[in-house]
Amino acid sequence: MTYCVGMLMEAGMVFLSDTRTNAGIDQINTFRKMSVFEQPDERVLVLLSAGNLAITQAVVSLLYERQSKEGESLLRAIDLFEAARHVGDCVREVHRRDAESLQAFGIDFNASFLLGGQIKGEAPRLFNIYAAGNFVEASTDTPYFQIGESKYGKPILDRIFNWNSSLKEAAKCALVSMDSTLKSNLSVGMPLDLMCYRRDSLHAERRLRISADNAYFNSLHEAWSERIREAFSQLPMLEWEECEGKPT
Repeated sequence: MTYCVGMLMEAGMVFLSDTRTNAGIDQINTFRKMSVFEQPDERVLVLLSAGNLAITQAVVSLLYERQSKEGESLLRAIDLFEAARHVGDCVREVHRRDAESLQAFGIDFNASFLLGGQIKGEAPRLFNIYAAGNFVEASTDTPYFQIGESKYGKPILDRIFNWNSSLKEAAKCALVSMDSTLKSNLSVGMPLDLMCYRRDSLHAERRLRISADNAYFNSLHEAWSERIREAFSQLPMLEWEECEGKPT
């Protein structure tokens, strides 16, 4: 399993992914799930992937392969919508090639992607691309997407993050969201890949690999756990007399 989150705001974008893959208790490995496609001063595109590792790697490899050939590619797409469509086309191509064979072995075609970034001449955009190759776009009302093991990290995003958040606030929120997921699900694991993209910079300049001994992340984990315990202790106790209604 995995957990990835992409966040879109007025100030720019934040992307975060874990690196754990799990094919059983004896097959736990580390693979990067964040791919960056960049032409400095012209475009920065970030792709996050979740699902069957063989499928997602096949899609990513096909995207890189098409960069070196004539025709459509992420580095030649005229806008982010076309870039998302191109990723969807690659997903469908892998499906046409592999889905029937996978089904014969009882394996579902399981893959999902987040594609975000900015191409010169338009605003930053973020897309959630499904296994069928179709996709939806983030907006000011829905400014983030998650893929993979999303349920544990969603509450903090819903309560804290919004379109007007700063890049630093969004990055901190994403890391707390990841920390909650790491705490509750062993199939998500470190190290983490974090990227913060500043609107109109057209450079992938703020990228970080966060390992298990990262001092900031560990301090964030401890502080967040302590604040949750403090907040819980300050909540009012359940008083049965006040909660009980008339007998029925």
